Amino acid sequence: MRAAQILRHFATDGKLLPHAALRLAKAETLPSSALLNLEFSPRDYIAFLLSIDAEIEHCLMVQYLYAAYSLGGPQVPPEFRDAVRSWQEVILGIAKEEMGHLISVQNILRLIGAPLHMEREDYPWDVPFYPFPFMLEPLTLDSLAKYVYAESPVDWDGGELGDEIRRRVDSQTSSPHQVSELFNTLIPLVKDPNYLPDEAFQADTYPCQANWAEWGRGYQGGNRGNSMGAQPASTPDVLVAPVTCRDDVVNALTAIAQQGEATSGSDPSHFVRFLRIYVDMREKMTQQACDTCLWDQARPADFSEEKWNQLYPAAHLGYRASAAPWSASRKVAINPFVSLDPNNDPALSNSPTTPITHPESALWATLHNLRYRMLLNYLIHSFTLYGGLNVAGLITPRGTIINATFGEMYNLRAISEILMQLPVSATDPKAGFAGPPFQMPYTLNSPFGEANRWKAHLDLLSAAENLIAALFRLAPPERHPFLSTLREADKNMMQIASRILSGDIDRALL
Repeated sequence: MRAAQILRHFATDGKLLPHAALRLAKAETLPSSALLNLEFSPRDYIAFLLSIDAEIEHCLMVQYLYAAYSLGGPQVPPEFRDAVRSWQEVILGIAKEEMGHLISVQNILRLIGAPLHMEREDYPWDVPFYPFPFMLEPLTLDSLAKYVYAESPVDWDGGELGDEIRRRVDSQTSSPHQVSELFNTLIPLVKDPNYLPDEAFQADTYPCQANWAEWGRGYQGGNRGNSMGAQPASTPDVLVAPVTCRDDVVNALTAIAQQGEATSGSDPSHFVRFLRIYVDMREKMTQQACDTCLWDQARPADFSEEKWNQLYPAAHLGYRASAAPWSASRKVAINPFVSLDPNNDPALSNSPTTPITHPESALWATLHNLRYRMLLNYLIHSFTLYGGLNVAGLITPRGTIINATFGEMYNLRAISEILMQLPVSATDPKAGFAGPPFQMPYTLNSPFGEANRWKAHLDLLSAAENLIAALFRLAPPERHPFLSTLREADKNMMQIASRILSGDIDRALL
């Protein structure tokens, strides 16, 4: 959603919700600030808030991925490389959980009969509920402070450490928000049967929703991507919550909120994990150790003291902080973009953007954008298909789409890692590296009819072949094996799509 589409639905005080406006409408005098809320019914307003939540989860996921991919490189002193790699693994784990949140919110939208919402803005902007303006940037203490604050509980003080983090955040954005603010508004409305009636929940959508059996795939307990053992014990599962009723929705939203901000329980939340990285990074890069007193001051009021002490990042204090300045991240572009006209800056504010002009980098960036679009299209398509992953050993359309979605996740990581090592500029060798642009496509609207959805996949696969062919001519030989693997996977997907379009599939599964 564009900022203007959201801002007009918020009063200055931010407190007048549609049900309040409806009550006021029956009064003799109606405050002008309530008029716009009359545009919503309760179910529509819930869909509006869920769409905002989906955009927040999507934005956070992409920003966390970019920050994680930026980490490492030859500029990291050898004694700190294991620590930097551990930070990367933790942040990638959090990004995977944000993907689970995004999918679970789509389940809820599907349940109440609202449109799916995979959109997000490309470049910096700031509206109510959004934690901070969207920014693809390397991981620094400043960017990490924003992540800690966004995932923190509303009432978190944090002592001296909390004050330091808020100062860093305030220096970057004038109106930061915590994700918990949205959940504190949304969950009570969903709970209230006098506000959202029971008939809003359509249990027959369950077969089309995402579920753990299909989407969990090795993400249980943070096991995937934890070769350094950096994830705290009992890292939460990736949440993929199918829903059939009000209680399911409340439980799903509560679980999402707790995975982000929880300050109690046995599972370390995003807030806790980001705070541990902040403390560790702060010590290693600025020689400012966080003693046990400072760590204890940062403990949220409802967090077990014993559990908090167990999370104290003392295991890394054996490292001696480097007196010489160093960076945990490569010199990667801020808000990189690729365009036929590099002078066409797509920024929506005064925040920096960086055109990718190096010929090979621009081709990889374009391929990255295309695969990103393919991933989102596959994900959206999965919510229209029945039949599970397989029937009597045969791959179904739904199984094909889910497998393709996972394939594009891996492809995006591989291409991102290439872009993090390629120059951004065709003329300035000191400009640094490109980075993955994650630019949104012109549309994510799903075509009418099942056949047209598969034709749309074939269109994108054909476009991908053009880019792959161009990269074979331009990229060095060491990147050709990956391109060959990508081409072969695409050919297999095109064959399956053609088979489905020919009618060689059980129509009941579509």
